[in-house]
Amino acid sequence: MLLFNPKKYQDRNYPDERSRQIMLKTIEWFENKGLKKLNEDYHAREFTYDFARFIKEEKIFETLFLPKGYGDKDQYYSTYRMFEFSEICGFYGMAYWYMYHVSTLGLDPVFLGDNEGFKHKAVEKLKENPLCAFGLSEKDHGADIYSSSMKLYPCEDGTYVARGSKYYIGNGNEAGIITVFGKIDGSEDYVFFVVDSKHEKYECIQNVIDAQNYVAEFALHDYPITDDLILSRGSKAWDDMLNTINICKFNIGSGAIGIVTHSLYESLNHAAHRNLYGKKVTEFAHVKRLFLDSYCRLSAMKLFGLRATDYMRCASKDDKRYLLFNPIMKMKVAIQGEVVHEMLWDIIAAKGFEKDNYFNQAVVDLRGFPKLEGTRHVNMALIVKLIPNYMFNPGEFSEIPKMNGPENDDYLFNQGPTRGYAKIQFHDFRKTYATKDLPNIEIFKEQIKAYEEFLMASGMELKDQMMNAFDFLLCVGEIFTLVAYGQLIIESAAIENIEDDVLDLIFDFMIRDFSQYGLELYGKSMSTKVQQDACLKMIKRPVVDDEKFEKILNEQVYSMIDTYEMNPYSRCENKK
Repeated sequence: MLLFNPKKYQDRNYPDERSRQIMLKTIEWFENKGLKKLNEDYHAREFTYDFARFIKEEKIFETLFLPKGYGDKDQYYSTYRMFEFSEICGFYGMAYWYMYHVSTLGLDPVFLGDNEGFKHKAVEKLKENPLCAFGLSEKDHGADIYSSSMKLYPCEDGTYVARGSKYYIGNGNEAGIITVFGKIDGSEDYVFFVVDSKHEKYECIQNVIDAQNYVAEFALHDYPITDDLILSRGSKAWDDMLNTINICKFNIGSGAIGIVTHSLYESLNHAAHRNLYGKKVTEFAHVKRLFLDSYCRLSAMKLFGLRATDYMRCASKDDKRYLLFNPIMKMKVAIQGEVVHEMLWDIIAAKGFEKDNYFNQAVVDLRGFPKLEGTRHVNMALIVKLIPNYMFNPGEFSEIPKMNGPENDDYLFNQGPTRGYAKIQFHDFRKTYATKDLPNIEIFKEQIKAYEEFLMASGMELKDQMMNAFDFLLCVGEIFTLVAYGQLIIESAAIENIEDDVLDLIFDFMIRDFSQYGLELYGKSMSTKVQQDACLKMIKRPVVDDEKFEKILNEQVYSMIDTYEMNPYSRCENKK
């Protein structure tokens, strides 16, 4: 079964018993907590202390976060394992996922940095307090990470004091390890250093949002910093900051997949047991279309995410393809989550407002995911730099298998300088598309050819157009993203043994999305006549197959009805 179902999760193949126990115990903890208590804590804005206690008792972050060579002798860092845990946390609530996500952000600068002593110290600190935080953003500078008012001021004895404030810092109220990005006073040198939220020179000013998760504003008031608390300096600190985001923004896609999957179960169960005008809601034609489209889009999200995980895990200095698939995971998958959720909301309508279901909180929380760790615009600006090499200059790479074993993801913590992004090469996407001749994939190939024609006809003018109009860049990038998205979906479908009828229906919505962006690009004021002609060729109609539609709807979508419902009541006492 492709989509996550807590009641069937024990059937999965795990690389080791410890990984199996982490996932199953986490599912058990949430089911024991129960939906009623989950919602009570959510609406009361109750910080997830109980989850933090569970994480500490079960030593979960110690297992998931530490790379090989730290912690237990058989320790390893696995993006695949992180994907699974992130999806589970998202499935049960954004606040729990957020506690996990910002802890990964907070810890990674330690293991990317140069301070070997603190790496070992961090292992011990995780045992005392597993929560970490990433002190990057500032209130006055927002996304301008080149600017930083947080500074280390040198003292006569060779130590420093830290002064300044940070904003939008998850876990900033409780984290034992807070990695802070700033500058050394009197220079332009960047620096990463560590503070503790319980230190007397640390002030947690406020939670800047009204929510269950804590997004802190904090200030450091002459916080004493010695060399053993400095992780990296200069260009290395800058690279570590970007590489931390590269590693962790992957969580956003998997968290969104978890959220939408839970809402899908609630929507199916509600619709199947509701009768209107003498018919079950699931029998209405528009509801059938919404459910099938939701299922196909969610399946595509999961398929892409699983395959993108393989490229994260196989990364090396000679293979940086993950630097395309990673921002797509963060941006495209998260936005698709919003699209699916709106479809489900159209089905369950007013039920989506009710406070006693999961859907109600997902409506609010899911919309924040595409805005985390770089907006759609920031990530798309990165993605379009890779168009020339991806589309016209492929390289040779060995085939990558499914990578769900206990190997350590060595390269992620040894990524080095962040220069040379536009030079990254990819294997020929056409070879992947050539493995399938399904009706809708054939049409999608025609759309890709029209996009190639658009790119070639545009020449160097395209670069100027994208620089002068970001909405133009977004549209060009969205179409490119669809090409890469479809490639990994096809690869993943082969690995996961997804039947061709499902894959063909996935490309039904892919064709429609491609056509939508092609029409939008056609209508841009700066599109030239030759570009407009190419755009019109992108507008295609998918093959309609009513028999296939009904088959997949009944066999794979409606067969999920009543297969999962969260335990409604708490099976254990939870104390703050």
